[in-house]
Amino acid sequence: MLQFITNTDAPAPVAEQIKAVLEGGCKWIQIRMKDATDEEISKVVEEIKPLCIEKEAFLILNDRVELAKKLDVGGVHLGKTDMLPSRARMVLGPAAVIGVTANTFDDVLATQALDIDYYGLGPFRFTETKKNLAPVLGLEGIARISSEMEKTGINIPRVAVGGITLDDVRPLMKTGINGIAVSGAIAFAPDIKKATEDFLEALKEFEK
Repeated sequence: MLQFITNTDAPAPVAEQIKAVLEGGCKWIQIRMKDATDEEISKVVEEIKPLCIEKEAFLILNDRVELAKKLDVGGVHLGKTDMLPSRARMVLGPAAVIGVTANTFDDVLATQALDIDYYGLGPFRFTETKKNLAPVLGLEGIARISSEMEKTGINIPRVAVGGITLDDVRPLMKTGINGIAVSGAIAFAPDIKKATEDFLEALKEFEK
């Protein structure tokens, strides 16, 4: 499972990033444009949503719950300071996918009963994508949270995020996670489509 998170610092515009990763076979896109206006995000969604439908790719927004409802996208990813997942569920309804950031197992325990669909576990390593970065988890931290979730029977899917490169895929997937979220390693690649294909190829051996 590969989620691509758009990157507003990359040379290619966000819409072009999304078109390229869709061509590369990615089926899950998170539009993350923290400093953009709702109008700017809406323009990107209007441009790429038909292509996402054509490619049978899933589209979510970072944080903007009301906008996600208005634009009729698949769901949202919520950081720890964003809208509460329970409130987002009320706004978006039962069919929406809601992801939540978790930096510790306590974060998981605090939110596991709130009808969420996946956890973004991270940051795996330092990343410039986020301005206020939580403590870096590394392989050990990701493995620890994953193991604690298994021990306590919390079966919500977990996706590692934060500075992940192609070489990290195998060791990370062996920690017991269900997928990875990648931004910079794809968005800044000289060939975004090829970079996407490389990540998907690396994930193949872990498909169930």
